[in-house]
Amino acid sequence: MYLLLIEDDIPLGNVMLRLLKTYYRVDWVRSMGAAIAHISAHDYDLILLDLGLPDGNGVDLLKQIRQKYQTSVLIVSARDTLDDRVQGLDTGADDYIVKPFAPEELLARIRALLRRQAGQATDRIYSGDLCFSPAENTFYLQDQPISLPRKEHELLSVLIHAGGKPVSRERLIQQLYSSGNEAESNTIDVYIHALRKILGKKRIETLRGRGFRIVEN
Repeated sequence: MYLLLIEDDIPLGNVMLRLLKTYYRVDWVRSMGAAIAHISAHDYDLILLDLGLPDGNGVDLLKQIRQKYQTSVLIVSARDTLDDRVQGLDTGADDYIVKPFAPEELLARIRALLRRQAGQATDRIYSGDLCFSPAENTFYLQDQPISLPRKEHELLSVLIHAGGKPVSRERLIQQLYSSGNEAESNTIDVYIHALRKILGKKRIETLRGRGFRIVEN
């Protein structure tokens, strides 16, 4: 799952980024202008929106988002009056949490919004005895949930969504990293090797010059 964090408070943003990156792929921006550019360029599953931004009001940004996109929006704001909460929800936010918040509550609200967006368990994606539940952001192997490191989880998600079609190394790097500068040439091979140790050597096939694909057992 791909999240956009819009938060101008640097210390708080760093804390939230560390928390969210444990479970999701996350971009962090600190202004309305940067947020608009990122939303236009990427397909996010959820947006976390602070209302007090240096170049404008987050409510105005929310209005712009709702004119073009249906992406779920969770307002994360220190504005705690009833009027603020009602205005945010009526403008189009899917949920509203007041700062300061407990990390567990923030994560629970994110999971609830992602479940609502993904729909019911019938939306699960299968490849043999391997299954991915978008609503839970969880993989199952032989009906048992499996825990994967974040990058391996993201890579396997790309492969299973491809439905057995090859996925190029370049696309995997693009999906796993906000900037290709973070990726070394052999990182994909490292993650593939780790996944094969968990899923079995034949589960992921290397196609020379074409990339990788997931194979049903």
